[in-house]
Amino acid sequence: MSGTPLLSVRDLSVAFTQGGKETLAVDHISFDIAKGETVALVGESGSGKSVSALSILKLLPYPSASHPSGQILFNGNDLLDKDESDLRRVRGNDIAMIFQEPMTSLNPLHTIERQVGEILKVHQGMSDRAARARTLELLNEVGIREPEKRLNAYPHQLSGGQRQRVMIAMALANKPALLIADEPTTALDVTVQAQILKLLAELKAAQDMSMLFITHDLGIVRKIADRVCVMTKGKIVEAGPTKEIFENPQHEYTKHLLAAEPKGEPPAANPAATSVMEGRDVKVWFPIKKGFLRRTVDHVKAVDGIDVTIRAGQTLGVVGESGSGKTTLGLALARMISSQGDIRFTGREIEGLSFKQMRPLRRELQIVFQDPFGSLSPRMSITEIIAEGLQIHEPGLSADERDARVVAALKEVNLDPETRFRYPHEFSGGQRQRIAIARAMVLNPRFVMLDEPTSALDMSVQAQVVDLLRALQKKHDLAYLFISHDLKVVRALANDVLVMRNGKAVEYGPAVEIFARPKEEYTKALMAAAFRMEAADGGVVAQ
Repeated sequence: MSGTPLLSVRDLSVAFTQGGKETLAVDHISFDIAKGETVALVGESGSGKSVSALSILKLLPYPSASHPSGQILFNGNDLLDKDESDLRRVRGNDIAMIFQEPMTSLNPLHTIERQVGEILKVHQGMSDRAARARTLELLNEVGIREPEKRLNAYPHQLSGGQRQRVMIAMALANKPALLIADEPTTALDVTVQAQILKLLAELKAAQDMSMLFITHDLGIVRKIADRVCVMTKGKIVEAGPTKEIFENPQHEYTKHLLAAEPKGEPPAANPAATSVMEGRDVKVWFPIKKGFLRRTVDHVKAVDGIDVTIRAGQTLGVVGESGSGKTTLGLALARMISSQGDIRFTGREIEGLSFKQMRPLRRELQIVFQDPFGSLSPRMSITEIIAEGLQIHEPGLSADERDARVVAALKEVNLDPETRFRYPHEFSGGQRQRIAIARAMVLNPRFVMLDEPTSALDMSVQAQVVDLLRALQKKHDLAYLFISHDLKVVRALANDVLVMRNGKAVEYGPAVEIFARPKEEYTKALMAAAFRMEAADGGVVAQ
């Protein structure tokens, strides 16, 4: 770096006051970003990354948030000293921000044209016609196909990748000097993630823009960042050029992060093991109805003729992009939605069973969902959440017997049973996922559908959950249907892999063969997006 940095954070601290108690979230951190440079702020949840980024634009919940120390110098001016009117001229104009979850960041009641156009009108005083023309240009620049058709669309009518592209278009509308990207690819499929990273790199180069990239995914950091700052417990514990940090980490926490990728091997494949779940020619078609009489004119073929076999003690990994039919297939096999075809559970035909007939089998067919915070009732304590299934399926148990089972389930997932009277919001994301697993395991199931159970977790927590799932499978001889877009996790867990696209099976077979020698172009593209890029030290490699 030479000359005056574009952004200079000096000795910054952030404190939050609640109930008269002050908590230090960011503790005397310093870093610089030069013009045209990308700096990554890396660390696990709760490390202070996002709080640091939000401080730059003073977007924290003041006055409960405060800055006991520090300066944030942008072009030599301290943003912490600016009043609200001055900051409004900086926000979205000189410094823009992309948030982690576009669905909650975009207004669900406004069209895409209105949301992008509003920025242009506020900051540049454009007319409606000029704003519309510029909005079309921006949507085209960020790679949204047929942008004219998207102008009147609402956020829920777009895919996750399209919504994130709209967020990027909004952030870049006024050609900012600095872009802050807060976990912009966390919830995206690997191929879409690669496209977004490639897009950001191209736009950054074209506009000579600086970027502060916040993430817990070290694979992304390696692809996009010039320099890295590693954060934990509110402090920056290591900083330096990306290549140097990856090849020669000095701090123990940095070494811990680099070693946190899910490792290990799935249990050895055993073709003689009992078949727990079988699906033959499974179809889930949703009718498309039009006209006054609502006649069916076509079908959305969410799952279209899939064959699978999942054996005891084995895992079938189901991979593919969003909308490929992965979750729909899992719900059909678990008889949570209607389907056609032949579905057998432990040799018994269950496709034609009614809801009432399925109820006795529910204890043996369990589901762990993607978002534990959404799937755990905030009004129930942990002991009530885990014991609920026991009350339904084993009503003969006494209160003491139920409590003993809850305690045993929590110990099995490595959680302190003394915490069982707390509520979900009092736990971290990784702990909540362990609670969700305990809720499933307390009923001693034979088949468990795991729907993206690690996608929202930090790398080290992800690795811990993978190890836990592997240990539980070995102990209880469980059959897993593991749905994920994270191929590294699938590689660590799955014996067999089913690659889905548009409801159909693209490729299906032993995981070792598919990961080593994928046959289909779509599978090769998924593998390239997930693995080949991580070998790149500079730039972005993407399909």
